[in-house]
Amino acid sequence: MSMRIGDVAKRTGVSVDALRFYEERGLINPQRTANGYRLYPQETLQLVGYIKLAQQLGFSLAEIGENLPLLWSTVGVSSDLLAELFAQKIALLDERVAQIQILRSALAERAAQVCPLL
Repeated sequence: MSMRIGDVAKRTGVSVDALRFYEERGLINPQRTANGYRLYPQETLQLVGYIKLAQQLGFSLAEIGENLPLLWSTVGVSSDLLAELFAQKIALLDERVAQIQILRSALAERAAQVCPLL
């Protein structure tokens, strides 16, 4: 059963504009009717749910787009590949946390000095 863009928006909680943006980025691919309406297959609901979750977990749309063909197949999402992507994201976040801690320490030292800018 195919759905129109408004139906997909209601069922996923994603705005129509966001769905159009996902389409522009190649993340979702609706069919077009003769009069230009977008028709989405049922599996689009699950795909949009994945995109939303991936964004909440800190993945950019570019990262999602790069990995989507590998992750999304007719049999569903590869859990091994997801685990690897999550491990890579955790390592990146750990690196950022370490950098922020160094910056925080430097700022704390400056704040404790009589003249923090010297």
